[in-house]
Amino acid sequence: MHKVIFDTDPGIDDAMALLFLHQHPDIDLIGITTVFGNASIETTTRNALYLKQVWNIDAPVARGLGETFDPSRPHVNWPTEIHGHDGLGNIGVPERIDLDVDPRPAHRFIIETVRANPGEVTIVAVGRMTNLALALREDPDVAVLVKDVVIMGGAFDVPGNITPAAEANIHGDPDAADVTMMAPWPVTVVGLDVTTKTVMTRKLMAEIAAAGGERAALLARISQFYIEFYEQHVEDGMVVHDSCACVYVVAPHLFETRRGAIRVVCGGIADGQTIQKPDSQSFPESPWDDLPSQNVCVGVDADAVLALIAETIGRAA
Repeated sequence: MHKVIFDTDPGIDDAMALLFLHQHPDIDLIGITTVFGNASIETTTRNALYLKQVWNIDAPVARGLGETFDPSRPHVNWPTEIHGHDGLGNIGVPERIDLDVDPRPAHRFIIETVRANPGEVTIVAVGRMTNLALALREDPDVAVLVKDVVIMGGAFDVPGNITPAAEANIHGDPDAADVTMMAPWPVTVVGLDVTTKTVMTRKLMAEIAAAGGERAALLARISQFYIEFYEQHVEDGMVVHDSCACVYVVAPHLFETRRGAIRVVCGGIADGQTIQKPDSQSFPESPWDDLPSQNVCVGVDADAVLALIAETIGRAA
């Protein structure tokens, strides 16, 4: 059983990933921490509480801060054209959800939960890495107590999706991402190199909704806005970025990985670019030296990933 903290900015694809984690039999979802990105921190936290309520999720929700790791970094506009003004496809999420957030800020929730479960917690982070970097700054030693960190973000051998150089999650807080990649915990990055190959068709989404009861039906309704956005990028359906990271936790054999130290460009024309120094290659002295080797996903069995997602979230509650 994998004990998972889900660090998220719900977000439509975040909703699918959350339902996957909630319903997979090998996942024990022990916490949801929110970060801003797909919407403001107020909206992403409200959305996490809403999904917790409607899907009967027991895990507590802890709210993150509403600014980047370096608070002087300029704000990037919310991607309302992708996720809607409410962050969940404009389905009409209530303004107030009658649930309380955990009293601890998200980064402290991460620290205390990891310390209470040393060597057992996997952090699945599918938004900006702000909460992870804040946890490392407050308690650097917590890194060695984390079992795994699985990140949705980055682009290594393919272009970015918000600039030619950068993927959106990393670009939104590159300073935090750089800190996260260099920490002495085991990181696997599930980025655009594999997620853009993993496209859920309208037909498959409809089949999941038909099989999965009210939870899957709500997810399908949330996802329609996302599918309509992706019509300009894929032939049919939507790219399931965040769920790929969740699948990696339970089925890493469906991915091909490459090991090596990772750095993130902070500033300039390539702001947010993720660059790996592969262990298989040698270079002169560089800022990648003496850093932990991390995994980058470079290949994927997309059909098998989609099948596992469909099987898991299409399971009626």
